[in-house]
Amino acid sequence: MPIAHVTFGTTDLARGARFYDAIMAEFGGSRTFDRDTAIGWGFAEGGPSLGITYPYDGAPANRGNGTMFALMAANEDQVQRVHAAALAHGGSCEGPPGLRANGFYAAYFRDPDGNKMNTFCIPPAS
Repeated sequence: MPIAHVTFGTTDLARGARFYDAIMAEFGGSRTFDRDTAIGWGFAEGGPSLGITYPYDGAPANRGNGTMFALMAANEDQVQRVHAAALAHGGSCEGPPGLRANGFYAAYFRDPDGNKMNTFCIPPAS
């Protein structure tokens, strides 16, 4: 099942835009659209995209309990840069960069609206 895009609800589009501009820039992504109620980011080469929006029903945005979106990084340095960018742009730490028990290198964070994300890589075998 190919994933086309992931969209998170937001309570503050401008604040979310600053956060995701920084995160997506670390992966070479940029804005693909910018409207009064939603902003999207993607990649020139295609692939899954990411967006934030005010909820269509007008109710407050909220996060899913147990929901997490993962971004694959090229290496440990990129994991560290993405995590640092997240914290510098209003995100909160859910687990600092480091090697995890199952052998991958990851960092966990939440966006300014509380949506949980992680970035990870599979370190080369030594």
